Amino acid sequence: TFAEITEEEEYYIGRATAALILSKYKAYPNAALSGYINTMGTAIAYSSDRPETYGGYHFAVLDTDEVNAMAAPGGFIFVTKGLVERCSDEETLAAILAHEIGHVAERHGLQSIKKSRLVDAFKLIGGEASRQFDSETLVKVTGVFEGVLGDVVETLVERGYDRKFEYEADKLALSFAVRTGYSPDGLSEFLAGMEDNKPSGPAAGWFKTHPSAADRLARVKSGIGALGDVPAKDAARTARFSAAVKVLR
Repeated sequence: TFAEITEEEEYYIGRATAALILSKYKAYPNAALSGYINTMGTAIAYSSDRPETYGGYHFAVLDTDEVNAMAAPGGFIFVTKGLVERCSDEETLAAILAHEIGHVAERHGLQSIKKSRLVDAFKLIGGEASRQFDSETLVKVTGVFEGVLGDVVETLVERGYDRKFEYEADKLALSFAVRTGYSPDGLSEFLAGMEDNKPSGPAAGWFKTHPSAADRLARVKSGIGALGDVPAKDAARTARFSAAVKVLR
């Protein structure tokens, strides 16, 4: 099962998945924005239920107007330029990053791998670990690994996670954001904005891979109400966000 995959194996699956995503979408070429996203994301990850992964957390902005966010196994997290442009302040962007960190914390990406592929992989690798692969076995292992990556990439880019995983990541996002000092209203405000102004055409990736914003919004509002006292928005963070993303606007 996916639970038998080690942290190291998860990292290599995630790194290869990230490479495939970056072959489909280019990274946005702005060091200041990348640094800002990584600093914020790392701070939220430290406050999560999984503050460390084998290879560490890595965050990148993808240079596309498609509105989407993706979390590959092991801590490789992507947000698109189109999504960042839809965020109104640091609270909303932090909520998106916290949601994706929730997927990593619960290893949702690994759970998208078909069980049959894992069985095949362990059969091949288990008996060959102490010696060099012959060419025939190497071809089989490579094929299985390509299938594993295909399952993960299809989930992240085309199909999306199961609804239960999205709801779980939303719940975790509220918790992680509050622990980091952010207002949880960032997530509800983002979802409300997406429901009121749905992207269409090529930009609609988020709606292909996530449950409806209205459905998630009701659950998130209920979750916020159960949190009690929470941090408020901070003008300094809003100003910092505006300075960081002005290159996109």
